[in-house]
Amino acid sequence: MDRSAPVFSTLGCRLNAYETEAMKELSAAAGLGDAVVVNTCAVTAEAVRKGKQEIRRLRRAHPGARLIVTGCAAQTEPETFSAMAEVDAVIGNTEKMQPETWTGLAADFIGETEAVQVDDIMSVTETAGHLIDGFGTRSRAYVQVQNGCDHRCTFCIIPFGRGNSRSVPAGVVVDQIKRLVDRGYNEVVLTGVDLTSWGADLPAQPRLGDLVMRILRLVPDLARLRISSIDSIEVDEALMQAIATEPRLMPHLHLSLQHGDDLILKRMKRRHLRDDAIRFCQEARRLRPDMTFGADIIAGFPTETEAMFENSLRLVEECGLTWLHVFPYSARPGTPAARMPAVDGRTIKDRAARLRAAGSARVAAHLAAQVGQTHAVLMENPHMGRTAQFAEVAFASPQPEGQIVEARISGVHDGQLTVA
Repeated sequence: MDRSAPVFSTLGCRLNAYETEAMKELSAAAGLGDAVVVNTCAVTAEAVRKGKQEIRRLRRAHPGARLIVTGCAAQTEPETFSAMAEVDAVIGNTEKMQPETWTGLAADFIGETEAVQVDDIMSVTETAGHLIDGFGTRSRAYVQVQNGCDHRCTFCIIPFGRGNSRSVPAGVVVDQIKRLVDRGYNEVVLTGVDLTSWGADLPAQPRLGDLVMRILRLVPDLARLRISSIDSIEVDEALMQAIATEPRLMPHLHLSLQHGDDLILKRMKRRHLRDDAIRFCQEARRLRPDMTFGADIIAGFPTETEAMFENSLRLVEECGLTWLHVFPYSARPGTPAARMPAVDGRTIKDRAARLRAAGSARVAAHLAAQVGQTHAVLMENPHMGRTAQFAEVAFASPQPEGQIVEARISGVHDGQLTVA
């Protein structure tokens, strides 16, 4: 039997990419070969469409391989993918992280192994135990500390793909980060689906800020710690203290804001109002003047008027947002928002373009302001690194990969800071 390594394709978020690395290890240990694994995303209808497109492309490229579909879209729509002629097996988000799943697939792909293995993810109460040491680049590693989400935003299908919120215990996280630092990593990024809910299911219910402070205290040799997307309304006092007092916590926060209009935020079933977002950004920047913000914003949510959209546009300036992730709204079947009065597709596209233009202007202003400044840059390859605020820096002469170098910014070119 051909035991060549499986081909993996990942769509969607950083957590999906992390889990792909875990599946590579699990499938290798099981001896699975001559297979294609597609790790899908379900965040938008477009993401599901791209998943199907990728499945068809990979089937054409690997006509004799066994094709396995997993990820959030497989979890939420197993029938859709099992009905595709190109697909041999569908496995859920829980099953994909279990060694016995891969052992079964390797031993008997279709025979005794069920072609569809997708259980009720809402019954899962623990995070996957499979940890990846060193996923990412040689300079930056990603550590999953949380999975799932207890909230039910009206536009979002992800809780049904990821299940309820589960946290990795702090001691396990600290031990993993110690191993990563011992292996030479200078930066670690904490990842999760709903990161600010970390700890709610653990004894004594610690908060994300407690975890951050514990990591920085117990891993003194860790040069840089980042936290990925957070819900600003759930930020705790310890995290604000870390922002104010811990220079090793990077001054870059990506916020799950979604909109700038209070009525739309209520219809989204978000837990904050626009003034809450503005107040948080002002306070974080007061505590850490070099703080930069990214944000997720949805354009064209059902019932969104031009005036409501303008509130989102203004929020970019009022919060001082720099790195925008703009999502044109697309209905997800089964979500409450899908039953709300829709905005015309052309209007959605136009509003998304206007938001992206506002974001591009903010990026340009941020980059221009760095010229003449000196930054500590973590090198991702010999000619490119990132500042603490996550701006890319291009170097004319090669630098040591994975190291942090001091550099004076000389200019801006094609969306990158430059060093002569």
